Amino acid sequence: MTQHRSSPRLDNMDVQQQNNNSAWESPDPRGWDDGAATAKLFECSRIKALADERDAVQKKTFTKWVNSHLARVSCRITDLYADLRDGYVLTRLLEVLSGEQLPKPTRGRMRIHSLENVDKALQFLKEQRVHLENVGSHDIVDGNHRLTLGLIWTIILRFQIQVIKIKTEDNRETRSAKDALLLWCQMKTAGYPEVNIQNFTTSWRDGLAFNALIHKHRPDLIDFHKLTKSNATYNLQQAFNTAEQQLGLSKLLDPEDVNMEDPDEKSIITYVVSFYHYFSKMKALAVEGKRIGKVLDQAMEIEAIVERYEALAAELLAWIQHTITIISNQKFANSLAGVQQQLQAFTAFCTLEKPVKFQEKGNLEVLLFTIQSKLRANNRKLYVPSEGKSISDINKAWTCLEKAEHEREVSLRNELIRQEKLELLAQRFDHKAAMRETWLNENQRLVSQDNFGYDLPAVEAAMKKHEAIEADISSYQERIQVVVELALEMESEGYYDTKRISAQKDNILRQWGLLTELVGARRARLEQNLALQKIFQEMVYMIDWMEEMQVLLVSKDFGKHLLEVEDLLQKHGLLEADISAQTERVQALNAAALKFSELEGYQPCDPQIICNRVNHVQTCLEELGELAGKRRKELEDSRQLWAFFQEMEEAEAWIREKEQILAAKTCGRDLSSVLTLTSKHKTMLGELGSRRALLHQTMKRGEQILAKKRFSPGGIQEKIREVRLRWKKLEEVTGLHQQRLQEALNFFQFSTETDDLVAWLQDTYRIVSSDDFGHDDYSTQALLRKHRAVVEEVEKHRAAVLALRKQLALLAPEHRQGVDVQIRIVEVEQLYGEVAEVAVLRQQWLQDALAVYRMFSEVHACEVWIDEKEQWLEKMEVPEELDDVEVVQHRFESLDQEMNSVMGRILDVNQVVQQLVDGGHPSAEEVRSCQDHLNSRWNRVVELVECKKGQLDAVLKIQNYLLECGEIKAQVREKRKAIEATQSGGSDLGGVLALQRRLSTMEAALVVLEPRLVELQQEGEALAAAHPARALEILLPFEQISEEWEALKQALQGCEDSLTVAGRLQQFIQDLDNFLTWLVKTQAAAAAEEVPGSLADAERLLSQLSASRRSHHNYQLAQEWMQRLNDHLELQQFLQDCHEVGPGPGPGPRPGTAAARRAAAPAAGWRDGEGQQLMQDKPELAGSVQKKLNEIRQCWLELESTTQARARQLFEANKADQLVQSYAELDKRLLRLEDQLQAVGTGPDLASVSNQLKKLQSMETQVEEWYKEVGELQAQAAALPREAAGREAVDEQQSAVGTRIVRLIEPLKERRRILLASKEVHQVSHDLEDELIWVQDRLPLAALQEHGSNLQTVQQFIKKNQDEQSTLHLLKKHLMAEQTVENYEETIAQLSRQCRALLELGHPESEQVSRRQSQVDRLYVSLKDLVEERKAKLEQQYWLYQLSREVDELEHWIAEKEVVAGSPELGQDFEHVTLLQEKFMEFASETGSIGNERISAVNQMVDELIDYGHADAATIAEWKDGVNEAWADLLELMETRAQMLAASHELHKFFNDCKDVLSQIEEKRQRLPELAAREAKTSAGTLQRLLGAFEHDVEVLVSQVRQLQEGAAQLRTVYAGENAEAIAAREQEVLRAWKELLASCEECRLHVATAADKIRFAGTVRDLVSWMDGVICQIGTGEKPRDVSSVEVLMSYHQGLKSEIEARGKSIAACLELGKTLVLSKSPAADEIKAHVEKLVAKKKEMTEKWDKHWEWLQQMLEVHQFAQEAVVADAWLTAQEPLLKSQELGNSVDEVEQLIRRHEAFRKAAAAWEERFSSLRRLTTVRGQSKQPPTPLLGRKVFGDPSGEGGWRAAPLPRP
Repeated sequence: MTQHRSSPRLDNMDVQQQNNNSAWESPDPRGWDDGAATAKLFECSRIKALADERDAVQKKTFTKWVNSHLARVSCRITDLYADLRDGYVLTRLLEVLSGEQLPKPTRGRMRIHSLENVDKALQFLKEQRVHLENVGSHDIVDGNHRLTLGLIWTIILRFQIQVIKIKTEDNRETRSAKDALLLWCQMKTAGYPEVNIQNFTTSWRDGLAFNALIHKHRPDLIDFHKLTKSNATYNLQQAFNTAEQQLGLSKLLDPEDVNMEDPDEKSIITYVVSFYHYFSKMKALAVEGKRIGKVLDQAMEIEAIVERYEALAAELLAWIQHTITIISNQKFANSLAGVQQQLQAFTAFCTLEKPVKFQEKGNLEVLLFTIQSKLRANNRKLYVPSEGKSISDINKAWTCLEKAEHEREVSLRNELIRQEKLELLAQRFDHKAAMRETWLNENQRLVSQDNFGYDLPAVEAAMKKHEAIEADISSYQERIQVVVELALEMESEGYYDTKRISAQKDNILRQWGLLTELVGARRARLEQNLALQKIFQEMVYMIDWMEEMQVLLVSKDFGKHLLEVEDLLQKHGLLEADISAQTERVQALNAAALKFSELEGYQPCDPQIICNRVNHVQTCLEELGELAGKRRKELEDSRQLWAFFQEMEEAEAWIREKEQILAAKTCGRDLSSVLTLTSKHKTMLGELGSRRALLHQTMKRGEQILAKKRFSPGGIQEKIREVRLRWKKLEEVTGLHQQRLQEALNFFQFSTETDDLVAWLQDTYRIVSSDDFGHDDYSTQALLRKHRAVVEEVEKHRAAVLALRKQLALLAPEHRQGVDVQIRIVEVEQLYGEVAEVAVLRQQWLQDALAVYRMFSEVHACEVWIDEKEQWLEKMEVPEELDDVEVVQHRFESLDQEMNSVMGRILDVNQVVQQLVDGGHPSAEEVRSCQDHLNSRWNRVVELVECKKGQLDAVLKIQNYLLECGEIKAQVREKRKAIEATQSGGSDLGGVLALQRRLSTMEAALVVLEPRLVELQQEGEALAAAHPARALEILLPFEQISEEWEALKQALQGCEDSLTVAGRLQQFIQDLDNFLTWLVKTQAAAAAEEVPGSLADAERLLSQLSASRRSHHNYQLAQEWMQRLNDHLELQQFLQDCHEVGPGPGPGPRPGTAAARRAAAPAAGWRDGEGQQLMQDKPELAGSVQKKLNEIRQCWLELESTTQARARQLFEANKADQLVQSYAELDKRLLRLEDQLQAVGTGPDLASVSNQLKKLQSMETQVEEWYKEVGELQAQAAALPREAAGREAVDEQQSAVGTRIVRLIEPLKERRRILLASKEVHQVSHDLEDELIWVQDRLPLAALQEHGSNLQTVQQFIKKNQDEQSTLHLLKKHLMAEQTVENYEETIAQLSRQCRALLELGHPESEQVSRRQSQVDRLYVSLKDLVEERKAKLEQQYWLYQLSREVDELEHWIAEKEVVAGSPELGQDFEHVTLLQEKFMEFASETGSIGNERISAVNQMVDELIDYGHADAATIAEWKDGVNEAWADLLELMETRAQMLAASHELHKFFNDCKDVLSQIEEKRQRLPELAAREAKTSAGTLQRLLGAFEHDVEVLVSQVRQLQEGAAQLRTVYAGENAEAIAAREQEVLRAWKELLASCEECRLHVATAADKIRFAGTVRDLVSWMDGVICQIGTGEKPRDVSSVEVLMSYHQGLKSEIEARGKSIAACLELGKTLVLSKSPAADEIKAHVEKLVAKKKEMTEKWDKHWEWLQQMLEVHQFAQEAVVADAWLTAQEPLLKSQELGNSVDEVEQLIRRHEAFRKAAAAWEERFSSLRRLTTVRGQSKQPPTPLLGRKVFGDPSGEGGWRAAPLPRP
């Protein structure tokens, strides 16, 4: 966070400084006064010159810095300001620095393209939290120098300097950016003379700081001591060249850029940052060559020990295998004495021979432990014994030996036990065998006797006795088996006297078998006797049962009626079932008994007795069967007789019933009743037939009974005769009734058909005589269709009218000769002729009316369109604007299409009019005038349209010309501005070439544009001539275009001239820069020569010189320099070895100790010999070598003298009290050891057992050491004089310690044996686990391909962790030495007390003693100080090695993780990239958590070491910086990898989503045929539901497709090239499939809708037709009315049917409309739909006509009945008046005459009143004919009005009788 906070402040400071530096460019003139004008002008000029100089240095430095990074992508810039303007180079630079992928730059050379590219780069910097103040994309594109430099400096700060972070030691404050870099430089150059870095300007002018940095890290490259502060240019040149040639750092600065009065700070910081990044990655490796020899000696020693181990192991394994072979022999002596001797021999082997080999095995383990300890101490790979010779193999073999030994011991002891057991078994067998033989003999005698008895109870008693004997014998079988088992056991165990035992066992088994055979035979005999006696007993039972059955079968009761006979038969069936069952039982008994007579051998009874009994039982059974058969036959005959009588009675009763029914029936009153009676009569005839067959069968059975003569024949014959007579009479009555019914049926059918035909003719006459001819063409056409259908029906009924005469001839005479029937036939024929004549007239009238209506409708439609267009054309004004003109023109195009259509209709009208006129239509004049009016209006509209089109074309040409002029003028002006803008660019060669290319492109464009100008001029002149009023407006734009064109040509020529000059100048400058760069590099390389100052410098120069030998120019010089470097290398190696052997603070024992002397003696001798050899080989080095050898010899002598003096002091200090104290301490330690030994357990696993063994080994080691210590103490005690003080205490302590230590030896050995045995148990399973773990741990190292590129790397691999182990070993030794020193503190104190005591006693040598005591105290204090100092140094060194190991491991871990994080694998498909992303997320999470912990731990360790004041704090800080930088790089790499995987995941997810959507679309498309296939199988509702569900599923895909399009749009903005094309292709594929699916869905929806409509239409038609059939059946089904009231009831009911029909009219109309729609939509089932429509129309027509006919008939019936009623009244009145009229009385007087006159006047008045009534009656009975054709109803109507005239005539219906 500190880095991010500090960087923006630094950026702002730098940018603000640049803005301040640029303040001189715009000075305020008002701030100047006249007096100081000259000074201020000079000052401003000076400031401007310095600023320009600094900008030039920064530009050069930044340009080289940019090129150093762009070289990684094969890119380069020449001019920083110009090459960054297009944004492409800036984008590439940011990609290289950040490692991230920026958006792809936009192609193009225009300014807008450059601004867009620079904006992308600046946006990326803002995303990286880089604050850019006052820097915009236009500044970079315009080439603003200072802002461009500021941008590059900001980038350097962000990506190079910002990562620098150093913590100070005092307060751990984190310094960032420039301060951190300055602190690093100060740390690295600390200690170098004349180098004091305080800033990044003047502190670097002399070049010493750069050389010091290089020398600090690579002293072999520069001889710093030869450099002088005064020669700054040479210093700078050498540092820069060395950094470029040896370190590979780009030379960002030149000496003159630094060696100046005020160097540029940013340029120096930029260059120093490259040093920081390079040196921070270098790792200093320690030279370990001196230890290789020591390692080889140790390896040879270890090899010898290994060979010894191999030999001993092979010998021991051979002995083990031989011994196992011997003791594995399991052959033993087959006697008790022999086994006892073998057991004694085995015990001798275990106690004498085996312990010696066990001791050898322990020695082998100690030897292997010694080998592994030496290897582990040298940090070498542990020794793995050859196959089969490892300790585990020896332990396994020893385990096998002990196992074989244990098995041998167990086998011997088991064999001994077995022999003893066999002896006991033999004794038991002999005793039991004698007892069993005695018992067997007695039982054999018992079962040999047969005394069973001669009846069933006696035999059963004998069986029970025998079963008791068997139970006793079976229980004794176990005892026999015991004897057998004893014998078998002895045989299986190999008893030596097996033959005797086996013979005795066989004898017992043989006797036992004989006994079991005897028992079995006796039991078989008993069972035979018992079975025979049981059979005899069963025979007795059967004979008794047969006698009882005979009594029942001889009965004479055969029943008095049928039910009783049936009951007797049922009972007799049960008896027969019992007899059959008992028969089977008797047969089984006889068969079983006869078997006993056929037995061979033993026979339980005499066979003759058995046969006699069987014959007796069989005879009884046969007699019983004969009686049962006879009884059944008699009962069957009785049942037949009574069944015959019952059937005859039933037949007689049925005949009587049918006679009564036929006598009560009539022939019916109408057709329906006759039909009902006929069906009933047919049913009765069927019953009669079935009854006839039954009756014949019954009579046949009666005759059979008579033939048997079992019963009296009188009753049977009489019954048969009576039934036959009744049956014959019934058949005659039935035939007569059937004939009457047939005659009535024929008459009523004829009457019904005649009535129906009359009703139909009357209805048809009413229809064809109608005066309705329609009011328009549609209604007239409908009437015409109906009339044609009526005519067809009339023709169809002609055959029915003619057939009436034939039907009349077939009627019965009483029906055929009736007067009413004859009159009815005549009326029907007359009515049919009238209907046919009127139908022909009506058809002609309808056709004329239809033609006129069609013509008037077309005329009316055309005039309406003409009115509308005339109004629009008259109101329309031609616009002046181009857009409005185009709109009007489009409307005129559509108008042309409409006019073509209308003109076709007008031509059709003219044709129709001509046809009507030619045909002589009554309305011909009216039609002709309408035609003329229409044609005149059409011609007027055509003229008006042509006029408006001409005006519109003129305006459109002018507007197009003006628009094209404006476009060309804008193009010319834009190109001129572009040429003028290019004149300011071209500051370098690349810019000049780019401008030349742009000008060439522009010239080509102008060549293409010039012909267009010529064409435009010609067009303008033509338009001006055609429109003089607008000539100025037309020609003025072209004049302006001409002026712009001339200006463009002039600007283009001037730009070409300036570009030619600028190109030559830039080419010259570039060539000059290249020459200067080559010259400086050549000088620096020629001036480099240095002498190495150390071994590392010499090796480095040697490697460089070896590389330079490849150069052919300096080969001789390289040979001489190589020889000098080799000599100096040997000298430096010798001096370094001497330094290691000589005194110093290095690792090893301190001087003055015996250990130090022993360690240094061989090294000193070896170095002496090496020094002598070196002086002989190189005499010129003799001085320095001899000096070093003298120093070593002097140190060696001092070491020997110090050691001897110390030994004498220690020897003199041993006293008796020290012995006592030593014994006391040793006794305490032994006591503690005993307590520890008791607390040691065996352990649950191998680790715990190993720990216990280690503890035990340490105890044993301590005991051995204490044992040696006791010996030494004993020797010291023996050296004490007998009279010495404390001798008794010493002897007492010596005795106690000796006793205790001897007592510890045996428990230790026992404990070791127990732990070793436990360890062997766990070792087998643990060895495999250890081997697997070891292989897994070493496998990465074995597979490592890195073997080192030089000696240092190889040594590092070989000696890794060796320093740490050696330091740890030294530290442990030092701690022991420190403990030893502290132990001597008590001794020193005791000496001090003794010294004081001697001084107090006045000892003669007290002065010398006091002096020696003071010397001892001083030496002890100095020794403790040295111990503390060495301890601190060892701890620091150990901590340093630990830190080094942690840092190396962490860096190696980071490198491994970088391999994973830098993997280029981005997945092959969606599943793969998902898997990679999941794994990488887990990897990133795990790596982040573990890495943060490890980095924090390393940083904490570094901080603690620095705070502690470690001597190598600077190195530690470098390590910290390096590992933190590596960790930051890893995190950045991981973040990049995550971003790349996320982008790949999005891309593959898009492809996968496309695949899923395509599969779903394909699945939906496959479901469409299924939906279509269900059309014929499902209903309309089901189809709609299926379609709705399918469309719902398709709607779900809409969102997916939309999301897919959005995702594709986003991905196209990110990807380019092949990925973008693949994305677009996938998107187009999905969209194409989606559109096809939508089209298919629409087709399917229309298809399903049509199918649903068809199904619904068919269902509706079916329902309506069914309803119409029902209505038709209801019309006229009632009886004929008798009076007026009944007629009115029928009319009311008939009106109800009419209401129902009208209510259904809407449904019928909707159904017909749906049918027409389906037909017009060209449905596949159009023919079927047409048939349904025609059927529905026909049925409706039939229903309507039948209703009308029936209604007319009802009206006629009403009139007839009203006439009849009124005729009766009139007849009564006439009858009453007839006497008056017929009277001849004229009166005898005036009064009488007047009275008669008054009566006659009254009669006349009444007659007048009755005359009107009679007229009405006359009209009802008169049919009025029509002699002439009625007038045409269309004449006199208006053309477009509704026809209201009524015409035609109606014939009065004929009254029905």
